[in-house]
Amino acid sequence: MKKISILIPCYNEEQSLPLLYPELVKLIDANPDYEWELMFVNDGSKDNTLTVLQQLRQQDSRVNYVDLSRNFGKEAAMLAGFDHVTGDCMVIIDADLQHPPTLIPEMIKWWEQGYDDVYAKRKSRGKESWLRKRLSLQFYKILQRSSRFEVLQNVGDFRLLDRCCINALKQLRESERYTKGMYSWIGFKKKEIEFEQGDRIAGESSWNYRQLFSFAIDGITSFTNAPLRISTVVGFVVSLCAFLYMIYVFFKAVIFGDPVQGYPTLVILILFLGGIQLLSLGIIGEYIGRIYNETKNRPDYIVREVNGEKKL
Repeated sequence: MKKISILIPCYNEEQSLPLLYPELVKLIDANPDYEWELMFVNDGSKDNTLTVLQQLRQQDSRVNYVDLSRNFGKEAAMLAGFDHVTGDCMVIIDADLQHPPTLIPEMIKWWEQGYDDVYAKRKSRGKESWLRKRLSLQFYKILQRSSRFEVLQNVGDFRLLDRCCINALKQLRESERYTKGMYSWIGFKKKEIEFEQGDRIAGESSWNYRQLFSFAIDGITSFTNAPLRISTVVGFVVSLCAFLYMIYVFFKAVIFGDPVQGYPTLVILILFLGGIQLLSLGIIGEYIGRIYNETKNRPDYIVREVNGEKKL
């Protein structure tokens, strides 16, 4: 009997979990030909999420949970799940039921037909603001054009991964993680299915615009060096234009005797070139910062408790 693990990262989901668990039980009861594991990762929740998970574990042995020592972020929480799931395949799903569990049987069907990565593509993005939708789409377009491999648009973490994909992702231990890009980077045989993303059943999203912007920077700097190349090209073009303009001003002054008009033009050029230099230094700094974080070689997460057993 094949074993299927369902991975649910959790951060402040005490209101969502009592609604999610019955839906997962319905799924399990409707598919008795498989062995099931429900793997919850508590990512340093500040509410009673851990208490709810402990209660679920007491009443259902199929429920397993990993409690992290603090909030390490969803990317690290998913890596903790990759390290602890025991199934032949794994389905990643959000705790707020925006990802419908009813789609999982279709994922399993394609997995049984030989696909290693069955990913769910959103037909719509639910009740997101117009600005957030536009910014998300623009980010994926930028990343797609600057990366050497395909980055899927409107595709998140809701997917089924075969054990070969899980083992491949476990080998990628960088601390500044962008797992959505890793899914594409590792390759394997993929299958797309579409779904309508629902709205949160309880609680509020922990993602604000600042976090989304930081996540976008992580995605771009993790999978492309295009910003460095762009800054190089811009620096070359600006230097060339400045050189040509210098020749023009020189000959104009020598041949025609025109006085060099100074202050306003000089201030504009200094501010423009200074801005270009600061932008280039900022781009370089982002990459150096990532190198610095990686060289410290710290663990991506610290586990405090697994199924009631203290690890520290």
